[in-house]
Amino acid sequence: MKQLFFATGNQGKVKELMSLIAPYEIEILTMNDFPDFEAPEETGATFRENAYIKAKAAADYSGIPALADDSGITVDALNGAPGVYSARYSGENATSEANNQKLLDAMKYVPTGQRQAQFRASLALVFPDGRIFYSEGVVEGELLFEYRGSGGFGYDPLFYLESFGKTTAELTMEEKNKISHRGRAFQGMVAQMVEIGEL
Repeated sequence: MKQLFFATGNQGKVKELMSLIAPYEIEILTMNDFPDFEAPEETGATFRENAYIKAKAAADYSGIPALADDSGITVDALNGAPGVYSARYSGENATSEANNQKLLDAMKYVPTGQRQAQFRASLALVFPDGRIFYSEGVVEGELLFEYRGSGGFGYDPLFYLESFGKTTAELTMEEKNKISHRGRAFQGMVAQMVEIGEL
């Protein structure tokens, strides 16, 4: 069985990838399997750059193909913020709750109809031999004025999908994988891995 180092400690992301990659003969290793691996600082100006920085460091460290993602939310009314700072929007020791509250505060006076936002994900797959592959995923939505739903993580309870009449925190894992930014990016990456014979 082949191995892939998914350079994340986020179990929500791991579950999403595992459900998509289940039909294939591949073992997913995470940062829990490499406790001495230190994720590099995310100094990129874009999600793609940050994903590459992490994947390259993970491939160099482990000697096996490494996958990393960077993702976040961009809000039209905030000129694309929080963007690459989504995970640490409320400060260095940010929590999802603090990030969501800061976003709610920033959007307090923005009316319905002007609260468009996007979840964006970039994936980078780096092989020890130097090959690099990228995949992107975007989902459009709008921000609510209050939390809805208890599933998902991050900004999911605020991100409303008109086509479902639900927030991403109210979707089942199956529904979320089909339409989520990370689900779309994962699907694109899985397709590329099949195409190059790595799955």
